[in-house]
Amino acid sequence: MTQLDAKGPGPEQPTQASGTARSWLDRFFFVSERGSSYGQEIRGGLTTFMAMAYIIVLNPIVLSGAQDINGYAPTFAQLTTMTALSAGIATILMGVVGRAPIALAAALGVMAVVAYQAVPLMTWPQAMGLVVWQGIAIILMVVTGVRTAVMNAIPHNLKLAIGVGIGMFVALIGLKNAGFVSAGEGSLLQLGTDGHLSGWPVVVFVIGLLVAAILLARKVPGAIFYGILSATAIAIAVTYAFRLPDETWGDSVPRLPETLFVAPDFSLLLQIDLFGAWSQAGVASSAVILFTLVLAGFFDALGTILAVGNKAGLTDDKGQMPRTNQILAMDGAGAVTGGLTSSSATLVFVESTAGVTEGARTGLASVVTGALFLLAILFSPIFGMVPGQAASCALVLVGAMMMMGVSAIEWDDISIAIPAFLTIALMPFTYDIATGIGAGIISYTVIKTAMGRFREVGWLMWILTGVFAIDFGLAGIERLLGI
Repeated sequence: MTQLDAKGPGPEQPTQASGTARSWLDRFFFVSERGSSYGQEIRGGLTTFMAMAYIIVLNPIVLSGAQDINGYAPTFAQLTTMTALSAGIATILMGVVGRAPIALAAALGVMAVVAYQAVPLMTWPQAMGLVVWQGIAIILMVVTGVRTAVMNAIPHNLKLAIGVGIGMFVALIGLKNAGFVSAGEGSLLQLGTDGHLSGWPVVVFVIGLLVAAILLARKVPGAIFYGILSATAIAIAVTYAFRLPDETWGDSVPRLPETLFVAPDFSLLLQIDLFGAWSQAGVASSAVILFTLVLAGFFDALGTILAVGNKAGLTDDKGQMPRTNQILAMDGAGAVTGGLTSSSATLVFVESTAGVTEGARTGLASVVTGALFLLAILFSPIFGMVPGQAASCALVLVGAMMMMGVSAIEWDDISIAIPAFLTIALMPFTYDIATGIGAGIISYTVIKTAMGRFREVGWLMWILTGVFAIDFGLAGIERLLGI
């Protein structure tokens, strides 16, 4: 039996509903067993989509500006179609196979590696070939049990810290996207864009945030979703009332679209070269890029899956969740899908926590989210009406609620408190999930061992410590080797 066939822990197996005949859909997705309903799943799927729909615009902006070694770059229209297609397919697969409320889309961290590290050294098809190899490597780690073993090896307190750190990271993304905070010249962060709050986008964000927060406090179902809708409606109203220019809002402009339908461009589909990168950029450079892709995707996804599972109440007392192997395999399949569509690696998205907060507990929510991504291929002008400021209020509130898990960490044990703190703090401070995880693992291993409590560490944690130590020093290693 392979690891993929193994059944994970947690509330996986359906139990007979007391005196009630359940539909096949209910049984397949474990809707009743997980204390959910069709309404919750649909609402959660909608909320997740609205929280991450910005990727349909952001991914094409980043990738269309990256020219390959021959000066070629895909068009914005091509990448818009492929981004939505890949996200739709991968998220539906996650819902049906992983049966978890986790959505996938072009990963922000991997996107940067592809655009600024891989593409300049090779052709676009060759860069996408490396992305496919990234997905294959992830799937192999799942099949061999490596990825599940890594998840199980991380101590429970660090898993809790990972969830809290991701919450802070998500909140910072929301505040930044809303224009509520920005990078200042004399400081790391500042209020607004110049030390003050100004402009309609911030007003829209604050109103949406307060509406959703009030509804959450009053335990109104769909609170975050209604917050996004109210903020969008206000944004559309003020745009027309005050004749605001499109530049006011950024990538997504809250205007009624001139057309509801756009013709998709599928010309990038399957335009890959699986082996050309190794000769074009060299074996050493290609290996470093592939290692970076796998490492970034591996631990970002690891943290996100743990955070979503914990928030959804799907984890057991050891922090493990049902169908872990299938979930991890679908994450790898998403990376392959992203490469085949030339939209960069499609991996699990931390914004999935927005849907979980709205009640999503099963893969049915992911099917809803994925279907909306596929619809967005044809109806992108409609989804483009939701400004980033409206969706950002969801991310901030999700971060606030994920922060609640901090109370379960054993802060009175300094050997746990310091690694937990570094895990939580460095995710938002470095704007990278994997960095926080790495700092937490290294400090936990070193401190526990120095205290003579090495038996609490485990050999796999030492391997992870070595991997992260290499990753943190990779730039220096490249310079020494002249790569």
